[in-house]
Amino acid sequence: MLLGTILHRAVLLASLSPFAAVALHAQRLPGGVHPEHYSLTLTPDLKAATFSGEETIDVVLDAPSKAITLNAAEIRFLSVTAGSQTAEVSLDSGKEQATFTFPQAVPAGKVTLGIRYTGILNDKLRGFYLSKTKSRNYAVTQFEPTDARRAYPSFDEPALKATYDIALVVDSADTAISNTEIVSDKPGPMEGKHTVKFRTTPKMSTYLVAFLVGDFKCTSGKADGVPIRACSTPDKVAMTKFAVESAEYILPYYDKYFGIKYPMPKLDMVALPDFEAGAMENFGCITYRETDLLVDEKTSAIPAKKRVAIVVAHEMAHQWFGDMVTMQWWDNLWLNEGFATWMESKPVAKWKPEWNFPQDDARGLDVTLNLDSQKTTRTIRAKAETPGEINEMFDGIAYGKAGAVLGMVENYLGEETFRQGVHNYLAAHLYANATAEDFWSAQTATSHQPVDKIMQSFVTQPGVPLLTFSEQGANGVPVAQSRFFLSGAAADSSQQWTLPVCVKSNGKPLCRVLTPEDATLPLAADAKLPFFYGNARAKGYYRTAYTPTQLAAIVAKAESLTPEERIGLVGDRWALVRSGQADAGEFMNLVLALKNDSHGEVMGTALDKVRSIDSRIATDEDRTRLAAVVRRELGPVYAALGRPCAGESYDREQLRAELMEALGDAKDPAVLTEAKELAERAYAPGARGEKGLDPLLTATAISVTAAQGDAALYEKIMAASKDGGDPGLQSEALRTLALFTDPALVTRTLDYVVSGEVRNQDSWIPIAILLSGRDTRETTWSYIQKNWEKVHAQFTTNSGSRVVGAAGTFCSVEKRDEVASFFASHKVDAAERTLAKALDNINDCVRVRTAQEPNLQRWLASQTKP
Repeated sequence: MLLGTILHRAVLLASLSPFAAVALHAQRLPGGVHPEHYSLTLTPDLKAATFSGEETIDVVLDAPSKAITLNAAEIRFLSVTAGSQTAEVSLDSGKEQATFTFPQAVPAGKVTLGIRYTGILNDKLRGFYLSKTKSRNYAVTQFEPTDARRAYPSFDEPALKATYDIALVVDSADTAISNTEIVSDKPGPMEGKHTVKFRTTPKMSTYLVAFLVGDFKCTSGKADGVPIRACSTPDKVAMTKFAVESAEYILPYYDKYFGIKYPMPKLDMVALPDFEAGAMENFGCITYRETDLLVDEKTSAIPAKKRVAIVVAHEMAHQWFGDMVTMQWWDNLWLNEGFATWMESKPVAKWKPEWNFPQDDARGLDVTLNLDSQKTTRTIRAKAETPGEINEMFDGIAYGKAGAVLGMVENYLGEETFRQGVHNYLAAHLYANATAEDFWSAQTATSHQPVDKIMQSFVTQPGVPLLTFSEQGANGVPVAQSRFFLSGAAADSSQQWTLPVCVKSNGKPLCRVLTPEDATLPLAADAKLPFFYGNARAKGYYRTAYTPTQLAAIVAKAESLTPEERIGLVGDRWALVRSGQADAGEFMNLVLALKNDSHGEVMGTALDKVRSIDSRIATDEDRTRLAAVVRRELGPVYAALGRPCAGESYDREQLRAELMEALGDAKDPAVLTEAKELAERAYAPGARGEKGLDPLLTATAISVTAAQGDAALYEKIMAASKDGGDPGLQSEALRTLALFTDPALVTRTLDYVVSGEVRNQDSWIPIAILLSGRDTRETTWSYIQKNWEKVHAQFTTNSGSRVVGAAGTFCSVEKRDEVASFFASHKVDAAERTLAKALDNINDCVRVRTAQEPNLQRWLASQTKP
C-alpha cells in the first residue's frame, strides 16, 4: 500500500508521551484453525448502503473443538453451520472477533463452515464501503491491514493464507472487478440482477482480496502475454492511457528482474473516487486514488506523470513482494513496503531516464534521515499487535528507511548479486510467508558478504549513524560513528552499526564495511586529499561530518559530485545546522556556492532549507534581509534561463520552477508580475486551468500568486476545486486554496473543507498545509480548537494523525504546551506516536531558533556590508 502525499510518521516512546499510554493487549486469533479455501457470494445494495453475504470456509482443525474463533467487525450473523450442527455466535467488538460455539465438538481435520450474514457499506473508506460521484454510488474495498473482517468473516491475519472463489450479485447495468478474471456472467438470481463469478485465486492473505462494483470503463493493454487494464468512472477513462503504458513497460521489467513471471492471469488497475491510501496492491486488482492513476498526457506536468509511474511501479512490485511472498506478521511490514519503495524507481528510471528519478531518491533519503534522527523514532521491525498499533506501522520508517537500507546494501553488493539474492528469497517462499531473517539469510548465502550483520544492525536498532571523519592519515581516513540526533542531544557513541561505507576521492569509489570495532576507513593508494567525499553515489544510510579542510575541498570540487551526491551534501550540512554542529551562515554560503547548479532537484533541496531558515529561524527583520539576498543572488540566474521553449529538458523546466518559487517568496517584482500573468492566462475564461508550454512553471506561478493573496484568483481556484472533471487539477486547486494568507480567506477555506463538500480523503490536506504555514498557522489552530467537532468529523482512519503532525510546526514553548494539552483531551485515533513527534519538532525548533538566530544575523550583516 502506498500512503497519501504526506505519510503519518509517528512512533511513541513512553517517556516522551504527554499522557499515560493505554495498556493494549494482543488481538491475535487463538490458533489451531487453518483456513484453506473461501467461497464468497456478496450482494451489495448500493442505494441502501448494505450488503448480504453467503460464505463457506474450508478449514483444518488441529484438534476437536466446540468453539472456533475468527475475525468479524460490523457484521450481523444470520446463521453459522458446520456439517449438521448450527453454532451460537458471540461477538467481542473490542477484539473484532466472533466465536462460533457448537453443541458438539467439531472433529479434527477438514471442516466446512457455512455462514450467512449482512453488513454495511460504510463511509469510512475501509472494509466494503461506498464511494460516490455526483451521479451514483460505487461499492469498493480496502482491507489492509485489518479490515477484510468488515466485508466477510475471516481469519484476518497475513499468515493464514487461503484460496478464494468470489461471486458478486449486482445490478444488471453494473459490472464487477475482482482479483482474477471473470469465468461466468449470468442473469439472476432475481430480476434486474446478474451474477458475476471469478476464477479461483492463488493462495493469498485476506487483506489482498478485492471486489469492486459499478459502471467502470477501462483502457486495455498487454505485456508478456498478460492482459492489462486501467479503469475509472466513465467520464475519466481517457486519463487511464498513461497508466497502461507504464504497466506495459514495468511488467516485463519485473518478470526479467525477479526471474519469476507475474503470477496472476491479468492485471487490473482501478481508480476510485473515494480512496484514502495512495494505492493498494490487491493481488491482480490494484486500487488507486484517482490522482495516482489518472493523468492527462497532453496537458499534465511531468511531476504528475512521474507520480503515476512511481505509484504503478510500487504497487506492481507488491505483486511479488507482499502478495506472492508475504510477511509473517505486521512487525515485518517493511518486507512489503520497504521492498516496494526500494524497487519502485528502478523500472521507471530505466524507462524515462530524462526524468531524474535517482535525484528523487536522494531527496527522499534526506527526508527519511531527518525523520529517523528525531528522539522519537522506532526500529524497522517493531511490535504491532492491535489494529491501532498495526496502522501506525505504515510510516516513513517502514517505507523510507527500510527502502533506503535495501538500496544501501544493493549499492555495496552490486546490482546483479543483490538481484540474485532477491530471486533466491522469493523462490524459496512462493505463495507463503517470510521473516526478516529469511531475507538477509538469502542475501548472505548468495553474496558471501556479511549482509545478515548489516541488515540486523539497521532492522533492530533505531536511529541514524553519524560518521565523523578526521584528517587523512597514512592508513586511511579516521572515522568515528555515533547515533545522530537533530535535537542537539549529545551523540550516542554507545550505539554502533555494521554498515557499508562508500568513499569517493581522486580515485574510483571504494566501498568498505565499517564495523563497530573499526576506527579507520582504508583508501586506495591514489585516493589522497585534497578531495574526499564519504557517501559515494549517495546511497549510504548515514550522515557525514567533515573537518573544515575536507569540507572546503568538497565544496571547491562540487562539480565533480553527481547531482545525487550534491543533494546528500546539502542534506548533511543542513542536518548538522539543526543539531547545532554547524552554522546557519556557513550553510547559506554553501547554498550560494551551488546557485548555478543546473539540476532542479539540487537547487530544490537547497531552497527547501532556505525556506526552513526563513520560517523557523529568521525574525521578521531577518526575513526581509534574507529575501533581498535571494533576489540579488538568484534573480540573475532565473533571468538567464529565459522563457520556456519547446524541447527543453525536464531539468531546465524544474530549475526554472524552483527559482520562480524562491523569488516569488522573496517578492521579486518582476517574478511576481510574470507569475500573475501566467496565473491569469491559466484561469482565463475557457482555459480551465490549462498550463500552456510549461505546465510546471504555470502551476508554480499559480502558487506564487495565491501566496500574494489575490482575491479574484481565489474565486477561480475555489471553482476549480469543485470541478471533478480532472482529478489532478481539482486536487491542485484544493492545495492552492491553502496558500492564501488573508485571515478571512483562510477561514473561508477551512469552512469549505469541513462542510462536507470536500471528500474526507482530501479534507485533511488543506488543513495540514494551513497549519504548517507561518502566516496561516495561528488562524488555523484557533479554528481547529473552536470547531473541533466539525474538523474531527472529517478524519478517516489515518488522516487525523496527519493534522496532529502538522501541529508540530509551531515554534514556542507556549504553543507546545497548548498542542499537548489540546490533543490530550481531544484524542485522535492512531495518533499518539505522531503527537510525541510533533512535540519533539516544536522543542527542536525552539532550540534551533535560539542557537542559530545569531549566526544567521551575523551572516546577513556580512551580506549587506559595502
